[in-house]
Amino acid sequence: MIAIDHKEKLVTVAVLGEFTLADFKEFEDLVNFKVQFGATVNLLFDLREMLNFTVDMVLEEIKFSRAHQDDFSRIAVLTRSPWVAWTAWLEQVFVAADLRVFHEEEDARAWLAEETE
Repeated sequence: MIAIDHKEKLVTVAVLGEFTLADFKEFEDLVNFKVQFGATVNLLFDLREMLNFTVDMVLEEIKFSRAHQDDFSRIAVLTRSPWVAWTAWLEQVFVAADLRVFHEEEDARAWLAEETE
């Protein structure tokens, strides 16, 4: 399950439990709507409560990242898991965005806010 919040150029996604293909499609639809008007988007992925993910979600995420490699400015990933942090760094292969991993939400939001100032 995911919870999504969006304001102007920031999309915040919190994953709770299992991250499924249906969840990712919900996120994908929102980002597609935002970028159709030419805006670059900052992302905040809160994965601290993610328990696992489905393989079909991962495959869709790779396709999505390749199709939108220039649509993101900054991506902040919140996690305490070394495995999730490692996969987030791997994601940099697919996107041109500046991607950073954070343990504290306040630090992630401050870094994302720097870009819009």
